[in-house]
Amino acid sequence: MPEPFVVIGGDAAGLSAASKCKRESPDREVVVFEKGQWVSYAHCGEPYFVKGEVDRLENLLSLTPAEIEERGIDLRRGHEVVAVDPDAGTVTVEGPDGEFEQSYGDLLVATGARAVTDPIEGSGLDGAFPLHGLDDAAAIRAFLLDPSEDALADVGGEDFVDRERVERFGAMTPPETAAIVGGGYVGVEMAEALSAHGLDVHVFQRSGYLLSPFGEAVGEAVAEELREQGVTLHLDEEVARLAGADRVEHLECAGGTALDIDLAVVGVGVRPNTDLLDGTGVELGEDGAVAVDEYGETSVAGVYAAGDCAEDEHTVTGESAWVPLGLTANRAGRAVGATVAGDPTTVGSIAGTAVVKAFEQECGRVGLLEDGARDAGFEPVGETITTRSRSGYYPGAAETAVTLVADRESERLLGGSIVGTDRAAVRIDTVATALEADMTVGELERADLAYAPPFSPVWDPILVAAKVLNGKLKD
Repeated sequence: MPEPFVVIGGDAAGLSAASKCKRESPDREVVVFEKGQWVSYAHCGEPYFVKGEVDRLENLLSLTPAEIEERGIDLRRGHEVVAVDPDAGTVTVEGPDGEFEQSYGDLLVATGARAVTDPIEGSGLDGAFPLHGLDDAAAIRAFLLDPSEDALADVGGEDFVDRERVERFGAMTPPETAAIVGGGYVGVEMAEALSAHGLDVHVFQRSGYLLSPFGEAVGEAVAEELREQGVTLHLDEEVARLAGADRVEHLECAGGTALDIDLAVVGVGVRPNTDLLDGTGVELGEDGAVAVDEYGETSVAGVYAAGDCAEDEHTVTGESAWVPLGLTANRAGRAVGATVAGDPTTVGSIAGTAVVKAFEQECGRVGLLEDGARDAGFEPVGETITTRSRSGYYPGAAETAVTLVADRESERLLGGSIVGTDRAAVRIDTVATALEADMTVGELERADLAYAPPFSPVWDPILVAAKVLNGKLKD
């Protein structure tokens, strides 16, 4: 038998790979090292746990450690891989019983990404949180509880959670005023979550509109929604520092704006966890993520990378891109698992398809919008339309704004975004499918999409946008 398949990281990509390899090659030894206690969990569900829509922390687990071990996977939590030696085919691991070396035949680096907080001075103060892991979510929710409540019992996950951190924040006086630094996915979702607890919520965004990758039409709709829900927006405001004695008490912006606060969520981005690969010969891309081929293999034979620490090929440009998203991680991990089990499987390309909920507004985006398309060398032509989500006479119809972008010369569809309150987000999948098929705008306009009054008008909003943009391309 070959040497073990070793996986560094026990979340989406890592456990997808381990499970697939074990299923396809049952006799292959598969070892997963995870430096923390949580494995196979839903990052994207964390704001909804903080809000209270998800009752228990363990509900965010896709697989429990027991279920993973039942699959025949040697899962070792609390074990951190601190060095990789491709020449020797070993990794160095620090565990509860000390340091040791583990040999491998194939290695998957699935170390994910970490929250970026260093640009914000004071982000390490008590009451200032990133939201990148279940322990962060547990601490924030405990902080929101009355000290008379049992924080551990309310949060759940007692077998894995950082108990000391939960109990410490659960004993504090609950916050009243919250600052969210960053108006991206985390910022928008946490604005809703904290508002549900009755806090006075302020969102600070360095640029002029929220959810920048989704484009201005989406950003403007989301800003209007947040204001209607009582959230105070500070656009074009760059936070310089958080201040306080023992815990966060004050926020200051570079332009002079100041605010007294007692909770801060810092959501200004993530960075791939690739420091472990320094000196190994594994090549990194421009964003610091691992460069891989179509099978997820790195520049070093037998070493693979997948998930939030790895690049993938972009569907539109054909170039390497780093877009850390959940489906990308799961799909790439599964492909690597099949490959190391003897069934070479490509990880697939990515289009950056993403959706987010902002109170009642549903937002979606995919591919390249105008600025990104121009940077990639295209001559972009864009159009935004607003139409109804269902037949106008049918109850529940709501305005839906669709933006589509195409290349002027080839008329090829490059990307799009959507926002609305009536099942808008899922419609972005139509655009994503069109990008995968390399369709022109005219071809999308002629797509045979379903129609019935409860679901869509005769001309679906995506078709309306394609029709208008196609006319603009013909002018």
